[in-house]
Amino acid sequence: MRLIRQLFSALLGAAMLAAALLGAVAPASAHDAAESTSPATGATVAAPPEQVSVTFNKNPLALGSQILVNDPAGTNWADGAVEIVDNVASQTLKAGAPAGAYTVLWRVASSDGHPIEGSFTFTATAGAPGSTAVAAVPSMGTAQPGITPAPARPASSAEPFPWSIVIFVGTAIGIMVVLGLMARSRLKPGSGRDTES
Repeated sequence: MRLIRQLFSALLGAAMLAAALLGAVAPASAHDAAESTSPATGATVAAPPEQVSVTFNKNPLALGSQILVNDPAGTNWADGAVEIVDNVASQTLKAGAPAGAYTVLWRVASSDGHPIEGSFTFTATAGAPGSTAVAAVPSMGTAQPGITPAPARPASSAEPFPWSIVIFVGTAIGIMVVLGLMARSRLKPGSGRDTES
């Protein structure tokens, strides 16, 4: 009977430890969030900016980051790679962007490795210096609500997988199996020191 109580106490302790560790891991796995954008969402600016940016509540990872800056015709004006400094991801625009409504589609890896994405819009009332095409700001009848293209995934990036949680759960299950096997071997008749003569 004493052996069964000890085994039950060990299993209960292991379960409580696993629950505590899972509770500690859960807040750390929360994804980061965008706090602000530049230009601000829905803003009207005199001309397309030299760069757009997204500010996050934590520092994102550069892995697989992408920012598309699409004009009303769907042309992407992003130039070069996304630059991440601390918690700000920035994208430079090509010279000569036309006037019009722009949709910015962003995708980064949050500080915990999970991909996060979003979008925002702004309108430029005039083209950038050096623009050859003049695009009119769309009127009420030209917008197509509900059609927002998703950012294309970079060919070389794969979604990060939360291996730390898998390893933790696998270890916890392994401990439980070992404890169960130890208990089973001790409860078998004829096993243990008391039966030896």
